[in-house]
Amino acid sequence: MQSCRNATHSNCCGTEGLGRAEKPGPALRSISSPTFSLEDARSPGEKKRVIASSPLVDERLLRSPSPLLDDDSEAESFRDGRSDEVDRDTKCRAFLWCRDFLSGSWKTVQEADFQISIVSGGLSNLLYLCSLPEHVACLGEEPRQVLLRVYGAILQGVDSLVLESVMFAILAERTLGPKLYGIFPEGRLEQYLPNTRIRTEQLSDPVISAEIATKLAHFHDMVMPFNKEPKWLFGTIDKYMDQVMKIHFVRDTHVKKYKKLMKFDLPAELKSLRSLLAATPSPVVFCHNDVQEGNILMLEDRDQTSTETLMLIDFEYSSYNYRGFDFGNHFCEWMYDYTYNEWPFYKVTPENYPTREQQLHFIRNYLAEQHRLSRTDLDQAQIEEDLIIEANRYALASHFLWGLWSIIQAKISKIEFGYMDYAQSRFDAYFKQKKLFS
Repeated sequence: MQSCRNATHSNCCGTEGLGRAEKPGPALRSISSPTFSLEDARSPGEKKRVIASSPLVDERLLRSPSPLLDDDSEAESFRDGRSDEVDRDTKCRAFLWCRDFLSGSWKTVQEADFQISIVSGGLSNLLYLCSLPEHVACLGEEPRQVLLRVYGAILQGVDSLVLESVMFAILAERTLGPKLYGIFPEGRLEQYLPNTRIRTEQLSDPVISAEIATKLAHFHDMVMPFNKEPKWLFGTIDKYMDQVMKIHFVRDTHVKKYKKLMKFDLPAELKSLRSLLAATPSPVVFCHNDVQEGNILMLEDRDQTSTETLMLIDFEYSSYNYRGFDFGNHFCEWMYDYTYNEWPFYKVTPENYPTREQQLHFIRNYLAEQHRLSRTDLDQAQIEEDLIIEANRYALASHFLWGLWSIIQAKISKIEFGYMDYAQSRFDAYFKQKKLFS
């Protein structure tokens, strides 16, 4: 990470880094750089997952001793819940970023009065709410509160950060996402939207599910200035697979869990999955790729006459991809609650996977909005049946991708989360789903 002299006041920052403030949760999934080689893992469409040569990563490793060098970093000692304090180094950096990128009173507020707190949510990126103190009045149109997103070290090329930033700015201009107030190598400042985070169990609410489906139809209808080839899914899976097969754990508990996962013969499974999806038609659209409750805000202070209450956020994985992945991935997320505050900091309820009727409700609302946008007349019944198969087969890809991702996270992430347990859970769900839809 760059030194505290991103703006000035170099004496205000320590060298503790950001590790203690990292917070898990559903919303974010980029990860820290491992010490084993990731080489140039830049594939089109990948969002914030792999860089071995990023200054953000390298300086963190150089600035302070890292357990990545001699131990596995999964935090299995966090049995009493998650930490909730912002360390001094992080507060200093946040103060400088807000001062330099925001206008009005942010230029004059003293560091002692600067307010910052951790925002729950995020399996990788770090989220903070930065606020002006109550006694400081705004001088103009500057926001009183902003959301600071500090990138966790990422698993793909620096170019992907540029693409993600461009994407965020475009969506903000189209009022499809929060406003962008500032961007810098380590992260960005975003509009803070008063909201209530959607909970996992709310995904099955028919009204909420219908609006999510409508929002997804809008997302898929967008034309974005990015590579239109659907390289993201298997490009990402292939890179993760290479890393997983070379990974070396130190802790006995990790070694045992890793060996158990390796009994699945993942390379053979990947070949089988690739063949299955090649035989499963799915149009290429601009996908969100991570539609789950932590990335859906229920907005407050909206016009009471408005029927729209939800907003999709966190576009770090968005890319051109197969439509079925967005459906299947979303359906998988009905099972996982990441707000559970005891180890392993998630709870899985397999019976919450949407029923056929719930899937059809989602699909029908999606198709209704798609029809409104495109005015195409198609065989509705046949499309519904095809989409059921498409979604549930691509759910396999969701389990596979996030299962591999979680194994790598177990090695390198400093976030408090049971990544190896989560990987096992995703692959268990994969094989259960495979029996039903392959």
